[in-house]
Amino acid sequence: MNTVISKKTKKFNLTPYLFISPWIIGFLLFTLGPLIFSLVISFFNWPIVGDAEFVGIKNYQTMLTKDPQFWASLGITLKFSFLFVPLNIITALILAILLNQNVKGSGIFKTIFYLPSVISGVALAMIWSWVYSGEYGILNYFLSLIHIQGPNWLLDSKWAVISMVLASLWGQGTMMLIFLTGLKNIPKELYEAAEVDGANPVQKFFKITLPMLSPTILFNVITSIINAFQQLTLALLLTGGGPAGATYFYAMYVYDNAFKYFKMGYSSANAWFMFIIILLLTLLVFKSSSMWVYYEGEVSKTKKTKKKFGFLKKSFQKA
Repeated sequence: MNTVISKKTKKFNLTPYLFISPWIIGFLLFTLGPLIFSLVISFFNWPIVGDAEFVGIKNYQTMLTKDPQFWASLGITLKFSFLFVPLNIITALILAILLNQNVKGSGIFKTIFYLPSVISGVALAMIWSWVYSGEYGILNYFLSLIHIQGPNWLLDSKWAVISMVLASLWGQGTMMLIFLTGLKNIPKELYEAAEVDGANPVQKFFKITLPMLSPTILFNVITSIINAFQQLTLALLLTGGGPAGATYFYAMYVYDNAFKYFKMGYSSANAWFMFIIILLLTLLVFKSSSMWVYYEGEVSKTKKTKKKFGFLKKSFQKA
C-alpha cells in the first residue's frame, strides 16, 4: 500500500516539471547552450569557414590592446547610454504620471503610448528616416515654422547620437506601464496624510512618489542600461554606423566581427566583454541602491533603515 502511495506522490511531483518542460528544453537548447558555446569559442580563432584554432586569451588581448575600434565603439556606446538612460527613465515616468490621472479616455492614451513599443525595428527605422530627412523630414519642417534651420540629423556627426537617443525613446511603452503599475501600488493614505499636513504637489512627488517608486526605478535603470548596450537595429538601418563612425555602437562592432568579417571567436570575446561591462554597471547600481531605494515593509532595525522610514514623517512635518 505504501509503495502505491509513494509512486502516486512521485508522479504528482513530476507533473509541474512536465508542464514547464517545453520551456526548460527551449532554454537549454536556445539560451544556455549557445551561451556556453559562445564562451568556449571566445578562446578560439573560429572562422565560419575553416578549422578552429585554440588561441587562449589572445582574442581578449587583441581586443584590449591592438584594436582601436573596440575603444571607439565602447566610447560611443557609453556616450549614448549616458544620454539614453536618464531620458528614458524621465520620459517613461512623466507619461506614467499623466496616465495615472483619473480622466476620461486614459485607456486610449495608454494604447497610443504603448503602440510604438510593439512596432518592429525595421518599420521604426523607416519612420525615423523620414522624420530625420534633411530635405523633406517632418522634424525640420516643424523647426522651420519657428524660423529654425534644422540640421541634417543623420549625416551630421554632432547630431547623429542625439538622433539615435530620440528615436530610441519612441519605444519605451513597456517601461511606462511598469511605472504606471508602481504608481497604482502606492498607498493613497500617504497622499491623504500629506494633504492634511498641507503638502503641495511638488513636495508629495519628491517626498512620497519618488521614494515609493525607487524599487521600480532601480529595475528600469538596469533594463535601460542593458538596452543601451544592445542598441543595434536603429543604428544599423538608419546610419550604418556613420557618419564617420559617430554611431558605430558596440553591438554593431560585435555584429560586424561575426557576420561581416566572419571572426566568430573574436566576436564572442567581444560579446562576453560586453556582458562583463553590463554586469559591473549593474552591480554598481545595486551597490548604490542602498542609499536611495526604499522598500515598503522594511523592518527598521538600523539607523540607515530608520532614516529611510523617517523621510515620510519629516516631509509631513515640514509641509
